[in-house]
Amino acid sequence: MVASTNKSTINNWVSGDWNQYLESINNPIDQKAKTYYYTGEYRVEIATVGNSHAQAHSMLNHAIYLYATLRGIALNGKDNCSYHHPKIFAIQPDLSFYIEDNANIIPWETEIIDLSQYPLPDLVIEVSDSSLSDDLGRKRLLYEDLGISEYWIVDVNSIQVTAFKIENRGSRRIKESEILSGLKIQTSSEALQRSKNINDTKVSSWLLQEFQK
Repeated sequence: MVASTNKSTINNWVSGDWNQYLESINNPIDQKAKTYYYTGEYRVEIATVGNSHAQAHSMLNHAIYLYATLRGIALNGKDNCSYHHPKIFAIQPDLSFYIEDNANIIPWETEIIDLSQYPLPDLVIEVSDSSLSDDLGRKRLLYEDLGISEYWIVDVNSIQVTAFKIENRGSRRIKESEILSGLKIQTSSEALQRSKNINDTKVSSWLLQEFQK
């Protein structure tokens, strides 16, 4: 029997074992949702993705690729990719990146990335509209426990990027990325702010100038 989805479970952490989580993600309604599992609880995240969320997601992804290309940083990105470590945890961040030595580590034909076989992504990003409190709270604790190198949160309402360096199952805010060496977090925020009023081509031209300084 497939686990049911109702208003009390959507966008909340609910108790359940791994099998209940798997039943939930096989629910046709939930197949379009983002899902997470950790320490006997899971979250089915269903939200309407509006223009601001989509624009921020697209622009930040572009900015990271542009910076990595100009600086010769090997990188492979994943968009809404699902990661499982069977019976232990599952994550589905908006954006995630494997960087330098790990850039080519995931085979092309891989579906859900099994983290009992492959390493964690180096950078995880959540684009937050209605999910901001959870992204700053429970998910941040989850990514700290997992040991993701860096975790960024994009608040599409304030149009700001907040970045954390994760170490020793804790985190500290950073103003400059350590795994994308030299990338200023404020530059990413400003790119998003500019994209609110001008087209992406003009923002990209501005980023090129900033990244080549």
